[in-house]
Amino acid sequence: MNLERKVDFAIKLLRSIPTDDGPIELSYSGGKDSDVILELARMSGIPFEAIYKNTTIDPPGTITHCKEQGVTILKPKLTFLQLVEKKGTPSRFSRFCCEVLKEYKVYNRAIQGIRRAESTKRAQRYHEPEICRVYSAKEKVRVYLPVLEWTDEDVARFIEERGIKCAPVYYDENGQFHVERRLGCIGCPLASGNGREGFKKYPKLLKQVIEAKKRFYAADPNRGRAFDGDVYKSMFYQFFCHNLEEYRLKIGGGIFPELAIDARQYLSDYFKIDL
Repeated sequence: MNLERKVDFAIKLLRSIPTDDGPIELSYSGGKDSDVILELARMSGIPFEAIYKNTTIDPPGTITHCKEQGVTILKPKLTFLQLVEKKGTPSRFSRFCCEVLKEYKVYNRAIQGIRRAESTKRAQRYHEPEICRVYSAKEKVRVYLPVLEWTDEDVARFIEERGIKCAPVYYDENGQFHVERRLGCIGCPLASGNGREGFKKYPKLLKQVIEAKKRFYAADPNRGRAFDGDVYKSMFYQFFCHNLEEYRLKIGGGIFPELAIDARQYLSDYFKIDL
């Protein structure tokens, strides 16, 4: 299916959304796919409200971009740092931050920019352009996916043809657009290197996260026992180890104690920040 046919299908899908049970939410993240579905929604002429759920840890420029697009910005009940202080740092095994910061119901129907081409997991999970989604409070939302079958090339071409301005993260120093780039939470544990690349770019945020986690440990002495209650060891494990056995080997040095790693110093050197 060429791009013109995909655009036609997307607009027909959007126009098919019932409006008799309340407003339609356009789930806007500030990313390139959100800009595409926003343009498609405007082209379709349907009534909708574009809503950005502020995670408080999206890259700089995201909020400004949302405001430029006329998007409604919702504040979370807790900021990311408050979540860390309350529950610790999220990991690839426990990504509790999403359900608090962005995975919650606003209206009965929503438009989202999910694409199967984004990842193997999404290709396996999503097969139809209309799904029912259940959030943590067992609230159901009917979700419509107008760009489900779009490729990166489709997205790049549509953005160019429609003259869409995307968030700053998609442009290099020469103003060249890069469709392969992604906008996501800084330090997301599912991103490259368990999130360390994001924190390497914004190390001051990592320092704030570490201070919040110190408060989390201080509230209960039983927390972090696997890491001797040491936040730096805990963060080292999260970023650089696959399991506790590997962690103990690196921290203790194994049969070569002289190779033991000082977690605090290692983090300071890697992220180039004074801890």
